[in-house]
Amino acid sequence: MNAADLALQRSFPTVMVPRREPAEPMQAFGERLLIAQNGVFLEINQPWLSLVRRIAAYSVATAIPYGEVAESTRLMCERVPEALVGEFARTARAASPNETGAWIVWSAATQRFRLAPVTILSHSASALRYEPPILGPDEVRVVDCHSHGLHPAFFSGTDDTDDRHEIKFALVIGNCTSHTPSMALRLCAKGVFETVERVPAAWYAAVRATLSTTEAL
Repeated sequence: MNAADLALQRSFPTVMVPRREPAEPMQAFGERLLIAQNGVFLEINQPWLSLVRRIAAYSVATAIPYGEVAESTRLMCERVPEALVGEFARTARAASPNETGAWIVWSAATQRFRLAPVTILSHSASALRYEPPILGPDEVRVVDCHSHGLHPAFFSGTDDTDDRHEIKFALVIGNCTSHTPSMALRLCAKGVFETVERVPAAWYAAVRATLSTTEAL
């Protein structure tokens, strides 16, 4: 096998799931495929997230001599502080009608979150180009936030393309100047998109609180 293929297979290995014992845990951060009796699964191991999702099923009932795998999700970090969502909502309101963005990042060393502003290259009422923030050596992105100005929150085809290879939560805040801005939230995992049907009520409360504070000034 040539060197390029060897390097690719080392960085993204495939594991045949044993029938009589658990698969060996991942020894490093990254991704791998699990070939199981009940399908093909993607496993992701990150400092803040451990995730297993089925990405393919068999089209014929052939005998697969491997064990079964169950989907799972485990967050290594604490709950995202709603105050940071409120802080981004304030930024989005100030930028409206143009779009803006920021990352909510987490440090494994300090166990703390912070809002990291992006560097805006260009933005309008329907588009945003930016450079990612500079992170500390142990910081990782957990939530990628962007706004839709005066428009409702939703995930566009452009968002799908941009998020296809990402591992993160994606948050959109729309109707940024209204009393209750709209929000859309989803988990992105290497092409797997899972919409969070109910954005946490505490996030909405934090966003409304920032609006009340702004109006009082």
